[in-house]
Amino acid sequence: MTKLLDKALDAVRLLPPDDQDEIARIIIQLAGSEPSIPVPLSGEEGEAIERSKQAAARGEFATDEEVRAVWAKHGL
Repeated sequence: MTKLLDKALDAVRLLPPDDQDEIARIIIQLAGSEPSIPVPLSGEEGEAIERSKQAAARGEFATDEEVRAVWAKHGL
């Protein structure tokens, strides 16, 4: 185990048990030891994802300028 991970776990030990469990679940998922839990989507979200997949299949992607505009909109 690395020193950084030891330091992180020391910090987690100071948290309430529920927070410790949540962090443990995240670590287990990130480590690939447990399958991820599907996130439920609304009908609108599912349709938006399907439209995006179809656009990608057609080779339709955002231009660099469009990407920069979205980043700027969100302060990135």
